[in-house]
Amino acid sequence: MELFINNFAHYIPTERVPNSYFKPVNGLDDEWIYTRTGIKNRSKANAAENTNTMAIEAVRNLQRTLPYSIEEVDLIVAATYSPYDTVATAAHMVQREFKIHNARCLSVTAACSSFINAMEIAEGYFAMKKASKALIIASEHNTAYSNENCPQSGHLWGDGAVAIAISPNNYNRKDAKILNIYTCGMGDISKADTAVYLRPRHGGIGMPEGRDVFINACHYMIESLQEIVSSQRKKISDLAFISPHQANKRIMNSIARQIDFPEERILSNIEEIGNTGCPSCAIALSQNLHRVQTGDLVALTVFGGGYSCGAVLLQF
Repeated sequence: MELFINNFAHYIPTERVPNSYFKPVNGLDDEWIYTRTGIKNRSKANAAENTNTMAIEAVRNLQRTLPYSIEEVDLIVAATYSPYDTVATAAHMVQREFKIHNARCLSVTAACSSFINAMEIAEGYFAMKKASKALIIASEHNTAYSNENCPQSGHLWGDGAVAIAISPNNYNRKDAKILNIYTCGMGDISKADTAVYLRPRHGGIGMPEGRDVFINACHYMIESLQEIVSSQRKKISDLAFISPHQANKRIMNSIARQIDFPEERILSNIEEIGNTGCPSCAIALSQNLHRVQTGDLVALTVFGGGYSCGAVLLQF
């Protein structure tokens, strides 16, 4: 079954936290942070915002130009590792806000790979003929869990959400066709069990093994790209753009060098909003849709703590 992304939208909180904030907090100055991460600012949800409200705002932005009534959606999959509520999930609260009756709702988590996993789960529902129109939402409230005093990772995190609508129909003859979705769990390799964690009552988000994350992210994000392009008898050089997980600018630059891909065609927003977690790759694409031309091949590639990886190949 052919599947298309009928619309993209994102939501980013307006508040920004500059690098200068962290000098008195964890001793890191602007130059140190920027040189090692590529981050200048990070987005931060305000006191009235959370993972669910940001998901709702992303869907509200999506609804404005959705080519069908949102009430026709019959599957809602939310992706997050930083939930506001593990029972009344972002998927259920989107259903409630937009009065989407009788839709299947579920939430998925696979760290920063979660958005791609959510897409693959939806693909399965379509294959089983249990969905006709789906919302895939990713939302992270990293700053609710981050420990700003931590010099290893307290300065990395931003907040934000993204939403896409998927169906078997190409409504505008310009919708992105999903050519392939690939995911892989890698909890059995390297320092997957300790490299990144989120323990709500025991330190929040931490990344004590940043070097291990860096090495594996560079390797497996490239491997994921190779997997999806080769499945379509394409090459990485055929891609117009790559939108990677926004973990670290040095990771993105290293990937570009290793695959000999122009850095200006690696979509990035980390400098302004930091690492927004699993929505980050799709937010970066949503922000840059004006650069994408009809016929372009675009890939999303991700790596998540735990470990996991994945990629999606789109044809516009």
